[in-house]
Amino acid sequence: MPKEKTTTRKAAAKGKADGGKKKKDPNMPKRGLSAYMFFANDQRDKVREDNPGIKFGEVGKILGEKWKALNEKQKAPYEAKAAADKKRYEEEKAAYTAQGVDDDEDEE
Repeated sequence: MPKEKTTTRKAAAKGKADGGKKKKDPNMPKRGLSAYMFFANDQRDKVREDNPGIKFGEVGKILGEKWKALNEKQKAPYEAKAAADKKRYEEEKAAYTAQGVDDDEDEE
């Protein structure tokens, strides 16, 4: 008796590549930045000036070390920015999801 034909890995992988992934809505609000990301954006240029010719990965390592070295008082302004950005995101997300519900009701 011949064996049953089974799907191969290539066939399974091809199914995913053909559009199994949902397209991301470009109108969806962007997530809020973390306190570290506000710090990194603020300090990145200074790190590059202080270390000319530095590699991309090394910039991240230096920024991480600097972030760890900060005390709570020094981190506070970045954490305040992160909290404000998180609030902005939640408000935009609520408006976006409410808009999405309204759009679904219009189609019926």
